[in-house]
Amino acid sequence: MTQDFATVRDLLDHAVGTWPERTMIRYFDGTMTYARFDADANGFAAWLEEQGFAKGDRLGIFAQNIPQFLVVLAACWKLGGIAVPVNPMNRARELESIMADCTPWGLVAETELIADVYDALPEGGHRPVQLVSTQATDYLGTPDTRVYAPREARGRRGLDFVELLEAYRGRKPSDVALNGDDVALLVYTSGTTGKPKGTIITQGNAALGAQLSRVTQGQPDGTVSLVIAPLFHIAGIVMASCSAIHAGGTLILTYRVNLEVVLDLIAEHQPLTMSASITAYIALLQASRGRGDILSSLRIPLSGGAAVPPAVVDEYYQHTGCRIRTGYGLTETSGGAFMEPIDQPRRLDPATGALAVGTIAPTFSVRILDDEGVEVPTGKIGEVVLTGPAVSPGYWHNQEATSEAMKPDGFHTGDVGFLDDDGWLYLVDRKKDVIIAGGYNVWPREVEDVIYSHPSISEAAVIGAIDPYRGETVKAVVSLKPGTALEPEELIAFCKERMAAYKYPRIVEIVEALPKNPAGKILKRELVASQS
Repeated sequence: MTQDFATVRDLLDHAVGTWPERTMIRYFDGTMTYARFDADANGFAAWLEEQGFAKGDRLGIFAQNIPQFLVVLAACWKLGGIAVPVNPMNRARELESIMADCTPWGLVAETELIADVYDALPEGGHRPVQLVSTQATDYLGTPDTRVYAPREARGRRGLDFVELLEAYRGRKPSDVALNGDDVALLVYTSGTTGKPKGTIITQGNAALGAQLSRVTQGQPDGTVSLVIAPLFHIAGIVMASCSAIHAGGTLILTYRVNLEVVLDLIAEHQPLTMSASITAYIALLQASRGRGDILSSLRIPLSGGAAVPPAVVDEYYQHTGCRIRTGYGLTETSGGAFMEPIDQPRRLDPATGALAVGTIAPTFSVRILDDEGVEVPTGKIGEVVLTGPAVSPGYWHNQEATSEAMKPDGFHTGDVGFLDDDGWLYLVDRKKDVIIAGGYNVWPREVEDVIYSHPSISEAAVIGAIDPYRGETVKAVVSLKPGTALEPEELIAFCKERMAAYKYPRIVEIVEALPKNPAGKILKRELVASQS
């Protein structure tokens, strides 16, 4: 397969030039054509350039799934800038870490996030040259109160996004030369120490990832996609948004996920495709009871990011007549590296009952290696190692992490699995300690660091616990300092105040002492085994 566009900016420009009057975004009662989108992106880019933003500068975007997220993204790329999407669930400690790592020139953030998170940043850290405030309702007429709860009005901090667009309407930025090796995105994931790592996604990575997503998902021209995958994630930006834009399609944005709203949007617009965690499909199944076959119009439901239980796929098919298609990819692969073929039935491993994640996407190559780096035969288990032009070149200013993962023989995913005779991949386990809760990656060390900051904690270990809804949930096993007392609910609340919602432990077990080896290392495997 040949790559249509060298850069993701070229992909956007092609869509604008080919389908200017098509609807690009539907956002509740607001709509935006490709031409309007480009005009707004040009105006914001003209302002950025006038303020000194230049090729290679970083621009943070701290918001939910709103149209201006994509407008700012496109404006940044017009100038050859590097967009840094930030998880809107992050708290001040997490935002501070990202800002210290990539030192963004500017930050565009929702007013609420500026007040609740940005203003809580400790003194002395990096601050952007420009802070731009936007509101979730800027592109709306009448806000849907199911999503936008009435709240006390807050004054905007920094510059006003809407006022900037009005002031620079009709303006365009200078032409900036780009090639596929220029950096387009820094997408932050957690490292083994819990410190966020900025995965470098080049212009070429993102353009190819979008094209591969469209091809493997079978998206026709004019695809209507419901985008509930978060835009701060590679699935939201590349696999959902840029792939649909490659098809000249329409993106339906929902701000946050409200099940009633999502079902109403499916009924009204009948999107062809949606990418979401399996927990979202479980919730939609439950919420759609009594509403007929409303989900049946969603003909290509896609899921990844966490193990997909075969029983859920079966139940969804029985209810809707549509089969959830699984895939496998990572931030470092710019989206999906494996996808279930459209024209073939699903496959299960008879030994484990695991659902295969599909066959390898074009341009990728895969090898399964043992602990010595030797390729194992078909059917044997080993680490999944990937190569191809969509693979990230590494991590921002982190040579140690880059060298550990991006080796001469390919990208070592840390995931363990095997291939069958036809090249279908079955994931068995993970070498890494990551907990995948509802499709989000949670690193135990980061949670443990927060727990250890509690004055009553002596020792702590964080593990994944089986959860029928989220796949896994975060469990903390702790011991207390002598003379102290602590209830599990107190520690949960302590962590909840300091971490994103998907990270804090839902289960806390207080024990006299944690198991250790002779060297004093806590034996997490014993804690995991004790749950069985």
